[in-house]
Amino acid sequence: MQLEALRDQIARITRQVSRGQAERDRLTRQLRDTEKSVGKAQAALEDLRRQRQTGASRRAQLEAQKHQLETDLASNRGALAGQLRAAYLIGRAEPLKLLLNQKDPGQTGRMFAYYSYFGRARAAQIQAIEADLQRVGLLDGQLQAQDAKLASLQAAQQAQVTALQQARSHRMQVLASISAQTQTRAERLARLRRQRGDLESLLAQLRRATASLPPEDLGHSPFAQMRGKLPRPVAGSIIERYGEVRAGGLRWQGDLFAAQRDAPVRAVSQGRVVYADWLAGLGLLIIIDHGGGYMSLYGHNARLYESVGQHVTAGQTIAQAGDSGGSARPELYFEIRRQGKPLDPRQWLRH
Repeated sequence: MQLEALRDQIARITRQVSRGQAERDRLTRQLRDTEKSVGKAQAALEDLRRQRQTGASRRAQLEAQKHQLETDLASNRGALAGQLRAAYLIGRAEPLKLLLNQKDPGQTGRMFAYYSYFGRARAAQIQAIEADLQRVGLLDGQLQAQDAKLASLQAAQQAQVTALQQARSHRMQVLASISAQTQTRAERLARLRRQRGDLESLLAQLRRATASLPPEDLGHSPFAQMRGKLPRPVAGSIIERYGEVRAGGLRWQGDLFAAQRDAPVRAVSQGRVVYADWLAGLGLLIIIDHGGGYMSLYGHNARLYESVGQHVTAGQTIAQAGDSGGSARPELYFEIRRQGKPLDPRQWLRH
């Protein structure tokens, strides 16, 4: 019940922050909408690709089954042909010949048993061939259905690629408009300060929202004992460090990593997701509460895998690196906070 209440409360916080940004800045709203569209299109495209891979794998299995059946069918037909040739050479009157020509009753009995065996074997071979033919026909139908499904997925995938390209093109137009609106250093600095204020307001509200949850419900871990032991959240070099001057007296409150597009972003420690949405300046942002007043932040993602309330483990992939939030290249912004205060990640991450 407490977790459901937390989700509801954070959903209200997210809506309030989003509405405040949108009302204050039309271009921020447009950037948010376009980058969310890009993320959704990318996720849909990846889902279609997985479906196609699964479908292609299933088709390959069906094709292999059909090939094996056709091999078995050829073998059964060959065996039946041999039995038919033997039966032809024996002739229809062979049982009567056996009875009249054999002087040894025991040998006659054995020959009748052999003849009966060959008759049953022929019948079994005929039944096996009929069953194989039916299964081949069924597999042919399944292969045709799979081919049609793959063709449909191919068309859907192509349409999604077009949608993704259009969303990215729209995003570039919005970024150009933002760049034109913030040409002066003062304008860019004012925008950065607004974005930092939005982040600080969000974190303050999240701390109040999670204060009532017991530690175990936050996926509590001895985060304080992990100083200098945490893994890096993404593969890549650090291009901006905590404490370095950013603009107009503002300093970086975390580390900015260069990253490959769609590279896996991993949780540095276990915890509970308390925010997973878009925020001005950081784009698609995920925040994890590790208990004990500690939080970690991961910004500029292309896609978020986890939602509010989800428990994550150390090293779990929680997002894909990207350029959301108006970045010019794929990167990851990473912060560690304690009681809302930013900490130097270099003191926490393994080197």
